[in-house]
Amino acid sequence: MQIELPEKRYYGIGEVAKAFNVNTSLIRFWEKEFDVLKPKKNAKGNRKFTPEDIKNLKLIYHLVKERGFTLEGAKTHLRENRKKTLDNFEIIDKLQKVRAELYKIKNQL
Repeated sequence: MQIELPEKRYYGIGEVAKAFNVNTSLIRFWEKEFDVLKPKKNAKGNRKFTPEDIKNLKLIYHLVKERGFTLEGAKTHLRENRKKTLDNFEIIDKLQKVRAELYKIKNQL
């Protein structure tokens, strides 16, 4: 899954939901369910997601939406295999970016 977000320090929940093509309520629900998501909140209570939060959201999205894990299964998987899963996911993400670039180059030829 390719997510197009500009390089920023903080992202609003609307930006994040749009990038993942989900409702903001799902992001808030995942925040309650997964303890790895800890967005900062400003004085008004608006959530501000860091790039680290975005990385964790990508991983949760991958496990739940793409691989079909249940929420409990995803929590268990993250708890038991966090480092290994994160490393594998980062490698897959980089390879998908390379693949997308190669397709772009191919289509330009």
